[in-house]
Amino acid sequence: MTPEPFTIEVADNILADLRARLDRARWPDEIPGEPWRYGTDLAYMKSLVAHWRERYDWRAQEAALNRWRHFTVPIDGIDLHFVHEPGVGPSPMPLLLSHGWPGSIVEFQRLIPMLTDPARFGGDPADAFTVVAPSLPGYGFSFRPNQPRLGITQIADLFARLMTDLLGYRRFAAQGGDWGAFITSCLGAFHAPSLAGIHVTLLGVRRDVGPGGGTEEERAYVEELKHFEREETGYQWIQGTKPQTLAYGLSDSPVGLAAWIVEKFRTWSDCGGDVERRFSKDVLLTNIMLYWVTGAIGSSFWPYYDRRHSRWPIGEDRPVTAPTAYARFPREILHPPRAWAERVYNIQRWTAMPAGGHFAALEEPDALAADVRAFFRGLR
Repeated sequence: MTPEPFTIEVADNILADLRARLDRARWPDEIPGEPWRYGTDLAYMKSLVAHWRERYDWRAQEAALNRWRHFTVPIDGIDLHFVHEPGVGPSPMPLLLSHGWPGSIVEFQRLIPMLTDPARFGGDPADAFTVVAPSLPGYGFSFRPNQPRLGITQIADLFARLMTDLLGYRRFAAQGGDWGAFITSCLGAFHAPSLAGIHVTLLGVRRDVGPGGGTEEERAYVEELKHFEREETGYQWIQGTKPQTLAYGLSDSPVGLAAWIVEKFRTWSDCGGDVERRFSKDVLLTNIMLYWVTGAIGSSFWPYYDRRHSRWPIGEDRPVTAPTAYARFPREILHPPRAWAERVYNIQRWTAMPAGGHFAALEEPDALAADVRAFFRGLR
């Protein structure tokens, strides 16, 4: 199980097929009323697809991604793809970066250089990290048809093996958001002896809270949670109950795939309703392309199914013992109270960020990098 160098090389026929599908897109009508209220806005989708057809250059984006050092390695039935970028400093700390859904390694394009070479951005070279950023199993270039489906705890175990057994890092740091935060939390609970610490932007605490009461912070969280579960979890129900059915439409229609993903980037980010305030069309499309060109969208749903049909193992009876930092971005999906988080996590740092949302590595890479460097500075 020796990692082999990997280069992203999408075949011309895949790009030609994509172009043909975009050329013959069949558009739905739209419910009258406020744009985006009922889902992805029709006018915006037409402008995004026009850009995709007429101006977007996949080969340029592919070349930019290939500036990183990519590898694949067979492990637990998965040909795992990962980026492995060496740090520039006197003693770089190994750092595992884990993305989530509907994200990808594209989220880390601005963040990774800030972590591997902090001096280049005005920081201290002593804070450098050697970054390992895998595509989650079943996502992007870590997917092939009919491979095993892995849940979050299994992915955490696989990533621990990648870092310690395959790459030889006996002690490492970990950071993640979305599913990456849950993976990172599992590492901090089940692989703590190998962890210097963990940094997350989303907390994996239980959601089955009572009717309210308690402190103002607790009451605010209960209301936030009620709204989220009432208005924003439709995608979770279909991905967590009938993922195969959804996979047909999104694997066949690039417009459908883009609409499914872009709505989340708008809803979950600190964009004030204007998705391009935070993400350019090229960034959005490059992330979407990693799902399209690999055909991985159906497989990417599996963590939702596994999560809905298995018990979340982390809690007060199985806490995260690794030192933990939490960066609280104001437009993140949910904001559990610190007192509740401390029942589960070994919270050592709690940073209230002034701006940013669910896609912190893309929205606020400077702030995220600074917080990661500051936390691990005392844990090297």
